[in-house]
Amino acid sequence: MSEFLSQEEIDALLGGGKKEEKQPESKIKPFDFSQVEHVKKGGIPGLEVIFEKWAKLFAEEIRKNIPQISFVSRGNIYYSRFGNFMQKIPLPASFTTFFIKPLKESSILIIDARVVFTLISVMFGGEAKAFKIEGREFTKLEISILEEFIQKIFETLELTFSEFYTVNIEKKSVDFNPLLVRSIPPSEKVIVVESNIDLDGYEVPFFFVFPTSLFIPIKDIIFAENFGVEVPLEWKETILNKILKTKVRLTLQLTKKRLTVRELMQLKVGDEINLGINKDSITYLYVEDKLKFLAKFGKIDNQFAAYIIKRKED
Repeated sequence: MSEFLSQEEIDALLGGGKKEEKQPESKIKPFDFSQVEHVKKGGIPGLEVIFEKWAKLFAEEIRKNIPQISFVSRGNIYYSRFGNFMQKIPLPASFTTFFIKPLKESSILIIDARVVFTLISVMFGGEAKAFKIEGREFTKLEISILEEFIQKIFETLELTFSEFYTVNIEKKSVDFNPLLVRSIPPSEKVIVVESNIDLDGYEVPFFFVFPTSLFIPIKDIIFAENFGVEVPLEWKETILNKILKTKVRLTLQLTKKRLTVRELMQLKVGDEINLGINKDSITYLYVEDKLKFLAKFGKIDNQFAAYIIKRKED
């Protein structure tokens, strides 16, 4: 008998006789929900109304210079990570950083080359069609026309916004290299407003990009579910009638006096307190707890009365 065990015998003793089966590699990849673009349930009512109105106004104004524009429309409004969104923009493109004062953070207007090249073509008698844009750069003429186009966008957007909230749109910079656009971090979630312009039947998009935190000071306007909903006339009349029938409390303040605690403790029934006022003294008439009128104190038919001499501005 051999003093040495064979490899098979060793494997049998150690339980390694069976060949280890390879586990199949999982084809399931982890899913990052933070990267998902989505439309907010119920939409973003304020922005929807504002950009619907803006699209009509902008179309009217821009047609005065470029009659070949058939219409301008508001497209989808959705959330995205800024870095993910920027990867989808075909280059060359213009990236205009701007402020909607008094809101704090900066926003970006993105216009890709399809808009610019098509505008140039139709303005000089060419046709509206898809152009090969890869590797091209904007000429001085194209940049000049682009700047006028951007200026008209901002002028009309400021007018539209100011119907709901007074703003001043201020252009900060125009860049043509996306790497120079650093006003919004790539990981930040943004609101993207897609707009479409139709040039002789050829439709091309451009985009507004807003940080989600930009609209926090005016969230009641931007995110209100009933924003822009017209109230029926009969409801307005009913509400107005109810308001006009509401009773309010009037209080006439004749004067104010200071007493020491000793003087206050010594007051008794029958004591007289000199108010220190006469017929020419100014008194204060309050509506609820708000000072609304200045008045003089007097009498009408042996009854005390207040003669209003001035309305107090808020």
